[in-house]
Amino acid sequence: MRVALIQMSSGHNKEKNIECAVRLIEKSIAQHKAELIILPETFNYRGELHSSNKSKKYTEFIPGESLLPLMSIAEKSSVYILAGSVYERVRANNKCFNTSVLIDSNGEIILKYRKINLFKASIGSSVADESDYYLQGDEIKIAKVKNFQIGFTICFDLRFPELFRKYFTNDIEAICVPSSFTRFTGKAHWEVLLRARAIENNCYILAPNQIGYDSNNIESFGNSMIINPWGEVCARASENKEEIICFNLSKDSFLKTKKILPYLFSKN
Repeated sequence: MRVALIQMSSGHNKEKNIECAVRLIEKSIAQHKAELIILPETFNYRGELHSSNKSKKYTEFIPGESLLPLMSIAEKSSVYILAGSVYERVRANNKCFNTSVLIDSNGEIILKYRKINLFKASIGSSVADESDYYLQGDEIKIAKVKNFQIGFTICFDLRFPELFRKYFTNDIEAICVPSSFTRFTGKAHWEVLLRARAIENNCYILAPNQIGYDSNNIESFGNSMIINPWGEVCARASENKEEIICFNLSKDSFLKTKKILPYLFSKN
């Protein structure tokens, strides 16, 4: 299966971000023949959500203005699209979910994954706490895309190996990690954690990241990556450019590890 990861620099202009995502998705299809296209976390808006007015303006029920254009492209081009995440509005609550949405090749939404592990960190003079404006998800989600069984996470989930192990016990073959992973922590941990999760669970890791600064003036690391089940980096983006990286996922990749380390990946 041909996979494309889109690296973006989303900002405060929601309309502009959606237009950029549509342009890069269409490029992934036309130039790279992608069958599954994955956007980064909060691809449609990276800005403050601390007031109720802003929450109403930038959150949306699903499907909303951010997803409808993607659903149209998916149906027209018969591709799968993972909207890395959007701010999912909740009735009678000023907080929202950080939600990944999978659209199938018929243009239908077939899965929603709500981020389970919410980011909290002190980086320099900035303190970020996603629980200020996000609600916490509580379910893993799995979907069949073409002939691949895929699990779903978002960004900070990467630091919780027990979550990834739940997917392993459900026989997944790839895990998506759409992210806005910070530059400060990314330089130390991004690649090593992505590769570790691939190795531990004998699966592909598909991790598109943001670049540029978010509303807390925290810079994202870029370096979007596709990692194979042996822990090798198959494709990698830059630290500072919007771009597309692609790779063909192969069933043969899982056999290498299972042949060498059969007992490690036995579920008995």
